[in-house]
Amino acid sequence: MIPLILVVSSALAQVPVVIETELGAIHVELDNQHAPLTVANFLKYVDAGHFQGGRFHRTVKTNPDNQPQSAIKIEVIQGGVNPDRKDQGFGAIKLERTTLSGLKHQNGTISMARFQPDSAVSDFFICIGDQPSLDFGGQRNPDGQGFAAFGKVTQGMEIVRKIQAAPSGAGHDGTNQTIQRLTPPVRIINIIRKK
Repeated sequence: MIPLILVVSSALAQVPVVIETELGAIHVELDNQHAPLTVANFLKYVDAGHFQGGRFHRTVKTNPDNQPQSAIKIEVIQGGVNPDRKDQGFGAIKLERTTLSGLKHQNGTISMARFQPDSAVSDFFICIGDQPSLDFGGQRNPDGQGFAAFGKVTQGMEIVRKIQAAPSGAGHDGTNQTIQRLTPPVRIINIIRKK
């Protein structure tokens, strides 16, 4: 009886989702046990269909380096909801720092994009390679609070790398923001819970 309870509890700790993109599927396990607030927020957008017609719109890479204004280099792709639905969001969430969750920004980690602490809404990113500068105390964000890691890619890192390598920066003006813009964005067909 006890092992059955442990198995059920363990199954609820990980929530599998599939990010269906025009370049292929990325399978992710969301870590509900260690980052419950962030997972609940992400699943609100999934269940409401906000990622249907969404997009990966940003690629950050070191080869070639498209972050010349940043002393701390990272490698990620960033995506978000359908831009036509941005005004129908659920509001910003509290930052679940990596010091509390115990999760780290390693290869394949999914995490929430943000500007200030407690400002993440629906945009997320996936790490390519280990990115410790995105953890609490890391220097990528000047406030040192890090980002809220909340799961990991289990299958489809080749699709993540394909998105990262897609064309970017058309008409750039030399700022990180414009040279990191995927042109055109890579379409997210939908994000769904895996059954």
